[in-house]
Amino acid sequence: MEAEQLSKSYSTRPHIMVVDDDARIRSLVSRYLGEHGFVVVEAEDAAAARLLLERFEVDAMVVDVMMPGETGLELTQSLRASHNMPVILLTALGGAEDRISGLEAGADDYLPKPFEPRELVLRLHALLRRVAPVVENLQAFTLGRWRFDPVQGVLHDGDEMRALTDGEATLLRALAAKAGQVLSREELAAECAVEGGVRTIDVQVTRLRRKIEVDTRSPRYLQTVRGKGYLLRVDD
Repeated sequence: MEAEQLSKSYSTRPHIMVVDDDARIRSLVSRYLGEHGFVVVEAEDAAAARLLLERFEVDAMVVDVMMPGETGLELTQSLRASHNMPVILLTALGGAEDRISGLEAGADDYLPKPFEPRELVLRLHALLRRVAPVVENLQAFTLGRWRFDPVQGVLHDGDEMRALTDGEATLLRALAAKAGQVLSREELAAECAVEGGVRTIDVQVTRLRRKIEVDTRSPRYLQTVRGKGYLLRVDD
């Protein structure tokens, strides 16, 4: 019975991958997360992370930016073609442009070093709460060639799938819940519980348009209403 309970506890705890070339930091972060209810797997670089992702499913990733070879930014950007788990980037570069670069690469959050481990735990919990938001009243809908599944948080066109980040999927759900209505950037930031406020919303809108619009300079679905905010128009 104890073994069965342990197995159930293990399977239901959030699974996190920590990717950092610094063995000391990787070990410290992994141990702290393990002590706070997470199941942790470690990777020393991007190549090791890819191999682990072929064998394990993880609920979120904590990725160092400044790694030799393939950087954390490059790894995050490439993974977005096939994965939509939340990603928190860790880096010694904490300027506004660095945070924006991380968001544009597909990260969901950005934590500058040095950081309090407790803050990392809180941010992971906040991201994981957004992975499966309440969508009882939100049905699948079409945006041109794409069909959005609000439960899975992905775009489909027949057998082709286009993954969204957790932030992008959350934003699209928030807009779809009030399709045809203008939502201010402040309302969207509050609804999506994003770090970085309205600037983060702008970045996510830009990324989302690249995935759903034929012409991002003249968007048909995710439109800007000057001085007011954004609205979403759906086909059905």
